[in-house]
Amino acid sequence: MLNGLIIFVFVTGYLAIMLEHKTGVNKAAVALLMGVVCWVMNFIRSFPNDTIMIPKLNEHLADISQVVIFVLGTMMIIELVEAYRGFGIIADFIRTKNKRELLWVVSFITFFISSFLANMTVAIIMITLLRRFIPERNDRMIFASMVIIASNAGGAWTPIGDTTTTMLWLGKQISTGNIMKWLLLPSLVSVLVPCIYFSYQMRKEAAVNFSGGKADVQPMVRGAKRVFFIGIIGIILVPVLNAATNLPPYMGILLVLGIMWALTDLIHQERHFLRVTHVMGKIDGASVLFFLGILLSVAALETAGLLKTFAVWMDKYFVNKDVIVTILGMVSSVVDNIPLTAAAMGMYDVTRYPMDSKLWELTAYAVGTGGSLLIIGSAAGVVVMGMEKISFSWYLKRISFPALIGYLAGIFTFLIFYR
Repeated sequence: MLNGLIIFVFVTGYLAIMLEHKTGVNKAAVALLMGVVCWVMNFIRSFPNDTIMIPKLNEHLADISQVVIFVLGTMMIIELVEAYRGFGIIADFIRTKNKRELLWVVSFITFFISSFLANMTVAIIMITLLRRFIPERNDRMIFASMVIIASNAGGAWTPIGDTTTTMLWLGKQISTGNIMKWLLLPSLVSVLVPCIYFSYQMRKEAAVNFSGGKADVQPMVRGAKRVFFIGIIGIILVPVLNAATNLPPYMGILLVLGIMWALTDLIHQERHFLRVTHVMGKIDGASVLFFLGILLSVAALETAGLLKTFAVWMDKYFVNKDVIVTILGMVSSVVDNIPLTAAAMGMYDVTRYPMDSKLWELTAYAVGTGGSLLIIGSAAGVVVMGMEKISFSWYLKRISFPALIGYLAGIFTFLIFYR
């Protein structure tokens, strides 16, 4: 009974998020209500022994807090680099004014950078850059959507590119060499298909209102290059620090933020708008709270056993594992891919499916790229949704179909070449 109510609250909440532009209720408020109410149901179900839920909630909250801190730290670093106009360094390398060409350049830069940076981080960086290149919001939303698709696909073919592949890597389901060998091409195909689709829709002669050139961009502030390179290199080295010391990623981000904070305070002691205390005011707190609410909701579903039940049900009624994994990838566009990956790892034992089995390689691709089918299906999508104020319905109408075709084309490519 209560499990049914949890599902009802979850579905109703998502519908409210989809209709945000009509109801006028901020999606962050809906997400927070959805997350808390789902957890209330879990506590009611375990009454009078509801205290057993507190350790489970605290366990999830510990994981969620790490993600939120990581996002906040990354956003502050990126905002600080932007305050110094440090992204002009990258902008100088992008000289095309043709929208089709720019779409391809942005997509491929995003794809390859996200193979070693978290897709949330890459999404924040690329959206910040796009605001320099394309002031028109309607045009920018297409580019922003391709950033979501490319960042999710780029993170799927390396063990450190996405949380799900990292989980499989640490769980000894996949190895570094094999995942890069078998998933690079399928992941690339999943980006190529929607990129071709959108570039075909754009007029070839359409010119970008380019703001990356030296003639129409404000000069970089003193210390911009130092801030840029320390910030970007610091973010890149976060997974290296994690691999070398097992220090959680959010600790690495806090380390980079602390270094940049001290550096910028020393560079500009009088210009307060260039210091971290001022940059904090530019962070979109509503997007962070929305992210928190979504993660709390998914954690409640996992605690109720609903995700595991769904996975077992699919294993019972679908004999072909390729079909199961393909469906799991689609489901990851609605439900967070982390618990789905955990459920898959729990369903299939490594003694039956050893390291680098076809099942694990396809799972890494499907769950990693499937989140692009809906804007709420990935961390990158949620971040972009908040930064660009893209509605759920707009993404569903304009982006979901080409993203789905690319996703299925990537799976087809994998099945053709995998031996």
